[in-house]
Amino acid sequence: MIPSTRYAGSTSSTALREGGALPIAAVERETGLSKDTLRVWERRYGFPQPGRDGAGERIYPAEQVERLRVIARLLNAGERPGQIVALPLAELRQRLQASMPLARGMALEHEALLTMLRRCEIMDLRRTLNQAVMRLGLARFVTEQLAPLTVHVGEAWMRGEIQVFEEHMYTESVVAVLRGALGGSAALPGPGMPRVLLGTLPHEHHLLGLLMAETMLSLEGCECVSLGANTPVAEIVRAAQANRAQIVGLSFSPASNTPQLQQSLMDLRAQLPASVQVWAGGSHPALRKRLPAGVVAVDRLEQIPELLAVWKAQAQAA
Repeated sequence: MIPSTRYAGSTSSTALREGGALPIAAVERETGLSKDTLRVWERRYGFPQPGRDGAGERIYPAEQVERLRVIARLLNAGERPGQIVALPLAELRQRLQASMPLARGMALEHEALLTMLRRCEIMDLRRTLNQAVMRLGLARFVTEQLAPLTVHVGEAWMRGEIQVFEEHMYTESVVAVLRGALGGSAALPGPGMPRVLLGTLPHEHHLLGLLMAETMLSLEGCECVSLGANTPVAEIVRAAQANRAQIVGLSFSPASNTPQLQQSLMDLRAQLPASVQVWAGGSHPALRKRLPAGVVAVDRLEQIPELLAVWKAQAQAA
């Protein structure tokens, strides 16, 4: 469950339906918004409002797809779904235009933090991050600053602009800041909220996404247990049983092997009771495609409250 930036792709002509409408799978590819998210918004916000084709499947008019594209860009800029999904396209475009100077300002701030990292000014880095927590609050700090900053650091590492040890220093600094903030805002689990087991599969050593997800889940009142990184499927199953977990959340970075990712998710889903949900999040490209049946895709950290609301409604109805 690590931060990811979703990009719109091209739609093949075979995906088009009557009147230029698109099926839900094509809308997912076009916008980066998952099918689950589209269905939740349809129920909660009254948008989108798909039609139906001859087989009864959802189809989305072109103007709704364009509106969803703009909404997705605003979400990546830090907006919250509840504030924007119901807005008309013209107002959404105005917000997007207004967000561009903010995005440039954030890029400059990220570069300043990266400079501290390159100079090994670790205490200054941690102090700046802690100040951001106090200024923004923990949830906004994670979604609006830390998630895009982590993407920025990862891209800098891939371009060879920072060294491995510097990336490790960044990780340890973020862990210290988040653990300190979580300890300072610790609250008892909320009534009716799930117990969540968090971890990564073998050969997946990246933990920041997992910790950011734990932060968001804890702030929503979930009881979280983290196994850390590199845990075999069989041990995740045993841990889920021992902790009476109701959700198992896994994080995948682009370093994960795609066939192993798919097979491990299928194995985990098959070995857990149907009552235990499996959530998969992160920046691995495979998570933007079809996941094994019974696995819930977590597109972005901001989606966690919505998914928890769906889980709670299902639990109450059971």
